Amino acid sequence: MIKSMTAFAKASHTKNCITADVTIRSYNSRHLDFAIHLPEVCQSFEEQIKKMISKTHDRGRVEIRLNVADESQEPDLFEVDEVKAGGYYLALKKVKDTLKLSSDISLDNILAARNVIIPVQRQIDTDLLGEVVLAVIETAAKELDLMRRREGENLFQDLRSRMDYIEENMEALGKEAGKIPEIYRNRLRERIAKLTTDADGIDPVRLAQEVAVLSDKSDVSEEIVRLGSHISLFREVMDNDESQGRKLNFLIQEFNREFNTIGSKAGNAVLSHMVVDLKSELEKIREQVQNIE
Repeated sequence: MIKSMTAFAKASHTKNCITADVTIRSYNSRHLDFAIHLPEVCQSFEEQIKKMISKTHDRGRVEIRLNVADESQEPDLFEVDEVKAGGYYLALKKVKDTLKLSSDISLDNILAARNVIIPVQRQIDTDLLGEVVLAVIETAAKELDLMRRREGENLFQDLRSRMDYIEENMEALGKEAGKIPEIYRNRLRERIAKLTTDADGIDPVRLAQEVAVLSDKSDVSEEIVRLGSHISLFREVMDNDESQGRKLNFLIQEFNREFNTIGSKAGNAVLSHMVVDLKSELEKIREQVQNIE
């Protein structure tokens, strides 16, 4: 089953006093790469997060944004930098004595100094934090993978329909290509008639030989056979459980090569227009394949 590389998921998980919220977005990319945005307190979990995502992703750019909140009812604690407060007081007193000021040094004057009173870093239970963070990542990763599979099913149905269209038109293209020898025969007769007054006196054997040479140069039967093989392989790859994006993209290139060859050999406008139509359909398939993992 094919999977899309583009998807979005979010999740939230709370245990005791810790809540973690995460959003994960995945985009097209040739390789698997990450853009992970974590709070400083969660930096140590980055490698574990990558390993979890790698279990369900082979390709794509994965962006993760995690927020953590401590919702405990404990009051915020603060501490006084006594050394800084004392030094600031002595500095103020020196200014007062030097300038012979009469005003007293107040508490407000001391608190005006930066970082005299600072919040105490609350100790977080690392084990509990890790449990919450990895749980929310796992939930979001599963949701992301589910969304990628759903989108992959839509891609599968679309690609199957377009491949059916190409296969159906290949039969008509083969019939049109079968008319090329007769077209060359008539063209050759017309050219000879312009150069000679006795068109009926043309050696039929020689004419047949010339037509055979031209027909051989314009024969597209091998290209049509290879295209049939490509169609079968394309469907087989789509049904495979492994990552198929690279293989399908390679097959698109092979399709395009065969269509270009047929187009260069086309002996009439109808065949040329059919090739253009099939190449247009192939381009739509190529755009869809870019989204497949």
